[in-house]
Amino acid sequence: MKQPNILWICTDQQRFDTLGVYGNQYVKTPNIDRLAENGVLFENAFCQSTVCAPSRASFLTGRYPRTTRCRKNGQNIPEEEVLVTRLLAEGGYTCGLSGKLHISACHPKVCSATERRINDGYSQFYWSHHPAGDWPTNEYIQWLRNKGKTFSPEPVEGCKYIEYGPDAEDHQATWCAEKAIEFIEANQNFEKPWLFSVNIFAPHHPFDPPKSHLQRYLDRFDEIPLPNYKEGELECKTSFQRRDHEGAYGNTNLYPFCNMTETDHRYVRAAYWAMIDLIDEQVGKMIEALERTDQLEDTIVIFMSDHGELLGDHGIYLKGPHFYEPCVHVPLIVSFPGTITKGSRSSALVELVDLAPTLLEAAGVPDYPGMQGKSIWPVLIGEAEQHRQDVYCESYDFPDKDGQVGYAGMIRTERYKLTMYHMQGDGELYDLEKDPNETQNLWDDPEYQSVRFQMLERLCKRMAETVDPLPSRISPW
Repeated sequence: MKQPNILWICTDQQRFDTLGVYGNQYVKTPNIDRLAENGVLFENAFCQSTVCAPSRASFLTGRYPRTTRCRKNGQNIPEEEVLVTRLLAEGGYTCGLSGKLHISACHPKVCSATERRINDGYSQFYWSHHPAGDWPTNEYIQWLRNKGKTFSPEPVEGCKYIEYGPDAEDHQATWCAEKAIEFIEANQNFEKPWLFSVNIFAPHHPFDPPKSHLQRYLDRFDEIPLPNYKEGELECKTSFQRRDHEGAYGNTNLYPFCNMTETDHRYVRAAYWAMIDLIDEQVGKMIEALERTDQLEDTIVIFMSDHGELLGDHGIYLKGPHFYEPCVHVPLIVSFPGTITKGSRSSALVELVDLAPTLLEAAGVPDYPGMQGKSIWPVLIGEAEQHRQDVYCESYDFPDKDGQVGYAGMIRTERYKLTMYHMQGDGELYDLEKDPNETQNLWDDPEYQSVRFQMLERLCKRMAETVDPLPSRISPW
């Protein structure tokens, strides 16, 4: 069997309920919706960290954040960690990337040229961590410059929390897709299989859609729903949430929900959705390139995001040590015409850490003993309906309002979700069947103490399972 090509599209900070095929009636996402019609849509896919670097290190290695030791933004993934892209390259693949990688510290103070890389398997590497011109090696900025243009966001009259980004043809999402299309076209006549990672920065903040894409939402502005927030709900929530209600990450200048108006909330949501509409257009162009070069039938296409975005739900913007569904529940669609089930919606609980072993199985590349994820290939080809009994997520080193560092873990089954903040004694428990909006924290509810104990047992078990399986045992003693 010929090894399949792999087009791996990963957006940044996109929550699960932002596509038409996931039930969103406002966005315009016909291309991603069509991808789902030709593949498998996972209704219950979850990230293993609510921030970028540890989540990406996790799904690229098939290992949990505490195992990779890339537990938070600003850390470097250790040299000895093995990415699935490296294993595929060693197994005969040509691998390329456009956009963001972010598995090492990536800030102008410590990253003067490009992001530090380990042996990641990418032989073609078109790097742009984010659209701003912080580095001369940002290839998106070079692309703009070659077009005689610059990156210059403009303020939006009526809301100081969003801005107009470049026109659609000049947006970073467009550049990421263009590099992917060039790669697809360049490899069409070669027998060697390929993988290309399209790591678009959108819809990550700052929320900066093209003016043309935002206008569609401004034309129906009053229809845009307000955030899922019930006045007073934070009284039963954690200290981290009460802090971030005053500003994301405890910064009172960064999306302070308590000071934002209903107009502000609608503008931010409109800008976020407009960026997703733009992403959909670029996905359509990449799929068209596969069709035009007769490679669609030979290519696994993955659409996903590294983690979600609160978008004002529960009185908080962006992300952090918060495990609400908009933060941890992400879109995941996999298409491979003629091989995996077509037009299927899977309710199986899956984790992004499961993707790396899935790709190895699909490519016929031997398992790597350090991986902790479980291949979802049986679900994709219709041989299994269920996958996991629960899903697990971690958060490390977020200071509380007093500067104390917090560590947290989440466990979620089909019905219940428990979060434990290990240093503070804070915790959350939700009955998702009775309270899908996660408004009422049942942590201290006497009627749910047996459920709390059972979920804590589950959490302890999953934490134990994240112990590094390496080095492998080679003898009885």
